[in-house]
Amino acid sequence: MTDRVIQNLNKIGRHTDDKTKGLHLWVKPSMQKYWVFRYTVNGKRQGMGLGAVPDVGLKEARERAVEARYKVNKGISPIDEKRQAQPLKPTESPVFEKFALAHIEAMRPKWRNAKHGDQWVSTIKSYAFPVIGDMALDEIDTTHILQILQPIWLTKAETASRLRARLERILSAAITLKHRPPVNTAMWKGHLENLLPPQKTSDKHHEALPYKQIPEFMAALREMDSLSSLALEFAILNASRTGEVINGLRTEVEGTVWTIPSHRMKAGKPHQVPLSKRSLDILTIAKSMDPKSDYLFSRNGKALSNMSMLMMVRRLRKNLTVHGFRSTFRDWIAEETQHSSEVAEMALAHVIGNKVERAYRRGNLFEPRRRLMNDWADFCQNGNQGNVIKFQDKKAA
Repeated sequence: MTDRVIQNLNKIGRHTDDKTKGLHLWVKPSMQKYWVFRYTVNGKRQGMGLGAVPDVGLKEARERAVEARYKVNKGISPIDEKRQAQPLKPTESPVFEKFALAHIEAMRPKWRNAKHGDQWVSTIKSYAFPVIGDMALDEIDTTHILQILQPIWLTKAETASRLRARLERILSAAITLKHRPPVNTAMWKGHLENLLPPQKTSDKHHEALPYKQIPEFMAALREMDSLSSLALEFAILNASRTGEVINGLRTEVEGTVWTIPSHRMKAGKPHQVPLSKRSLDILTIAKSMDPKSDYLFSRNGKALSNMSMLMMVRRLRKNLTVHGFRSTFRDWIAEETQHSSEVAEMALAHVIGNKVERAYRRGNLFEPRRRLMNDWADFCQNGNQGNVIKFQDKKAA
């Protein structure tokens, strides 16, 4: 990297200086160029802005990076040191990074999934902090939001959309607290929709395994003999979602019934799951692997990660998802059994009918669901069809 190279560089993205550890040159879609020093202190990865080109040249950027690296080697975070040396005045607008992290922590109790807050932090850290992390809230304008979103708007459409929505929520909170003018620069309707191109939408659903292949898949899964494989088998046997299983607690199981509390259910209502013999055996095995844990499936008292079961699925069959097995379960019921549609939908914890219909349906069809789940477990283990409907070939008739 030389001054001439920097001057002529027009490739959007991050470019590493091979002579200075942690020093990067960020080239934005607007062709503006910024120096960023990336480092890790106490396991926390951070990016520190060192100035823009041409105000800060290569030589000065390297000097600043070396000075910052000296502090990092002593276990000192340059960003934290800078903020401590310049405490906020009561009337001063907070910097975005500090306010965003505080807002996320404040919102955590309202989110059902504990991982949700971590996802907010991850996306904001990865994409927003390098651009506006050190900026005061009242300094952030539409240009800065575009600098964050444009590089990933079309290539990582789902991530970009979620990031934009999160930025809008954070800036909205800042407006409410009067930390910035009453204009939300991350707002979509009537604002960013006029500046960003439409994203490609996908009609692709969760990939599902054909139900006739389930016995073979489950046999291969049992051969894996790991905690993740046990959790995945349990999820499939009970047609459960990932979050319901990895955050499941042992206190939620009484006898042969697992009661999932409302805050972990998508429909916001408690859900009782009748457990088959194999499901109970799995819980016993999992408990023996981590006896003192509170969770159904855990390592050293900590719940499995959100990706653990998906990675297990991908080891056996590419392009499948954990959620897709719920579709497999529903297809099997519809095509091979005499179990009713209502029982199937309740087993999946779906909302049935309209408000009037739900008001008259007081029961939860628990005993019919128990028979259904036992049939499903039998099919998964042995390939038996349970209450099979014998269809007559129309041509033969």
